[in-house]
Amino acid sequence: MEEELKCPVCGSLFREPIILPCSHNVCLPCARTIAVQTPDGEQHLPQPLLHSRSSGLPAGAAAAPPLDHDASAGPACSGGGGSAAGGLGGGAGGGGDHTDKLSLYSETDSGYGSYTPSLKSPNGVRVLPMVPAPPGSSAAAARSAACSSLSSSSSSITCPQCHRSASLDHRGLRGFQRNRLLEAIVQRYQQGRGAVPGASTAPAVAICQLCDRTPPEPAATLCEQCDVLYCAACQLKCHPSRGPFAKHRLVQPPPPPAPAEAASASPGVTQGAPSGGGGCKSPGGAGSGATGGSSARKFPTCPEHEMENYSMYCVSCRTPVCYLCLEEGRHGKHEVKPLGAMWKQHKAQLSQALNGVSDKAKEAKEFLVQLKNILQQIQENGLDYEACLVAQCDALVDALTRQKAKLLTKVTKEREHKLKMVWDQINHCTLKLRQSTGLMEYCLEVIKENDPAGFLQISDALIKRVQVSQEQWVKGALEPKVSAEFDLTLDSEPLLQAIHQLDFIQMKCRVPPVPLLQLEKCCTRNNSVTLAWRMPPFTHSPVDGYILELDDGDGGQFREVYVGKETLCTIDGLHFNSTYNARVKAFNSSGVGPYSKTVVLQTSDVAWFTFDPNSGHRDIILSNDNQTATCSSYDDRVVLGTAAFSKGVHYWELHVDRYDNHPDPAFGVARASVAKDMMLGKDDKAWAMYVDNNRSWFMHCNSHTNRTEGGVCKGTTVGVLLDLNKHTLTFFINGQQQGPTAFSHVDGVFMPALSLNRNVQVTLHTGLEVPTNLGRPKLSGN
Repeated sequence: MEEELKCPVCGSLFREPIILPCSHNVCLPCARTIAVQTPDGEQHLPQPLLHSRSSGLPAGAAAAPPLDHDASAGPACSGGGGSAAGGLGGGAGGGGDHTDKLSLYSETDSGYGSYTPSLKSPNGVRVLPMVPAPPGSSAAAARSAACSSLSSSSSSITCPQCHRSASLDHRGLRGFQRNRLLEAIVQRYQQGRGAVPGASTAPAVAICQLCDRTPPEPAATLCEQCDVLYCAACQLKCHPSRGPFAKHRLVQPPPPPAPAEAASASPGVTQGAPSGGGGCKSPGGAGSGATGGSSARKFPTCPEHEMENYSMYCVSCRTPVCYLCLEEGRHGKHEVKPLGAMWKQHKAQLSQALNGVSDKAKEAKEFLVQLKNILQQIQENGLDYEACLVAQCDALVDALTRQKAKLLTKVTKEREHKLKMVWDQINHCTLKLRQSTGLMEYCLEVIKENDPAGFLQISDALIKRVQVSQEQWVKGALEPKVSAEFDLTLDSEPLLQAIHQLDFIQMKCRVPPVPLLQLEKCCTRNNSVTLAWRMPPFTHSPVDGYILELDDGDGGQFREVYVGKETLCTIDGLHFNSTYNARVKAFNSSGVGPYSKTVVLQTSDVAWFTFDPNSGHRDIILSNDNQTATCSSYDDRVVLGTAAFSKGVHYWELHVDRYDNHPDPAFGVARASVAKDMMLGKDDKAWAMYVDNNRSWFMHCNSHTNRTEGGVCKGTTVGVLLDLNKHTLTFFINGQQQGPTAFSHVDGVFMPALSLNRNVQVTLHTGLEVPTNLGRPKLSGN
């Protein structure tokens, strides 16, 4: 029950609680701190405009509402009005942001508005500092001046629980009813916890009124002008000793009252009995007072007629009223009933509602017991299932281990068989070799003899023996009978797939749905295409991966180009000026889903590329965004382009920026595996034209052909035309064909290539259309 008896603002037990129009309760001192004043300039604005404004108050705006508008409420006015003005008043420190989230006026006829809670206090309630008093004035004078000057200002208070705002009338906070019943319950609760009978609900030690901590820190100072208690941290943050607060006087907080004084000063306990007027006592009357019978609780009185007790109940307004309210107030024409009868009726309704809540509470307790039993069952079942799973997996591992031993036995037998065959062949071959070697040595000795007759006597036999020995080494005799490779292939893929698909039956799912191609992210660049896709929203089937398929660019069969979990894929190395069709599908443990719609992608008509820093020799130096190349070595070094061609007609040019000491740069095409440390064309992976300042040659496999007059110099442009439709390679110098067609029968995948040394610097120009006005070829020298 303690949570029901705590103020939502300060977090402590209620002190002088008042009832807000939304039926929630708040301490009267806390209500003073959360009340907010409406600027005079906004009092007559239309309601929608009031709710849409988010700017701060102008300088010089009124400071605070009349929170407790009566002669005895001086401190209350000081506490409430000052707390609002410190954050809202002009010149006090830019308080505009303290009201930007408040809805000060009602959006309906109920007197409620909306409020977004601040995060600057423990309970999301915005607490504002006090307004500084004028220089040279006393605290009492300041409070009196504040309350009197704000009597015409409009103000509101926001409920810290439902965050609704209610406007205050000329009576301020005294217009809200005091919850005497809640005060009595709080006092009884404190007595039941062992508190001193009759003790005040105020804390034993003065605490900070603005503290964010729970519980609040003890107060370190008291501002006489603001009448607010601060801890050391809050004083530095909310009440710095500078600016308008520089002249405020900070003193030590007053000591807490003695128990006896607290009991006599308790706002909820007074001596004597309530005055009769209604004739109906509240629950827990004089006999159940906070002092245990020595004094009676003060019953609530009418806020409009302070000396009158409630006697009737207004059914229309749903509130107790006094007889003066019926005679001269706004309840005269309303339906009213006796207070005692309505008290008993509402008590019966509350008891009946409590019975329903009690039944639900009983059911909730039983449900909690059921949930705790389920927790225990989950723990036990989880351990059982874990043990069963471990046993099943161990059985699979044991079976795999036994099968592994069988397979190892087969491998051992195969190895021993091969070893025996090889050793038998070694022994047989060794024997034959020994016999042949002996016969050869004997025949050589016979040849050395000079006796013709003796030689002829045995020569026929020796010749036959040599022929027989030669015939023993028949074809295949010197070939191994067995291979060193083992003709054993273990097909473990089905087992691996079965292991990957091993799952609980209840977790089996359906195949994934159709992926959606994200056309806004699909694009082409040169001979590369990028595709992106995603699964439809609210897809419950898991996805293990995707399969991307692409055709051959000529409307042929689809082939898989990517399998994985990514949803973005770039495919390089496609044909230029070709149209490709792509589609994607998803798969999981249950199978493969359907294909997506087919997207059509067109590669570039011409190639845009640069020199490739990753494929070039380490002595190559690239600049100008990898479009200009030179070398740091006197030896020729090779660098390739970033594009690869296997189809179509392609043309690019290289401009000679620097040419010193008559070097021989080479231009052409090559495979990706071309040698990078020699002149282009010296191996079989490159087709090139190398040229000096007077003539040129074509070179492939280090074969020099077709010497042609005409060389290069600084400013020369060399063109390369690769026609893979006709399978030819042609070179041009300054727009004139250099020699005949350099190479024919060129087929495969080629990359632009260049070799040069430190005496040459060239710049690459790509993305060029094939020129139609190229000059006729020059005749070759030989």
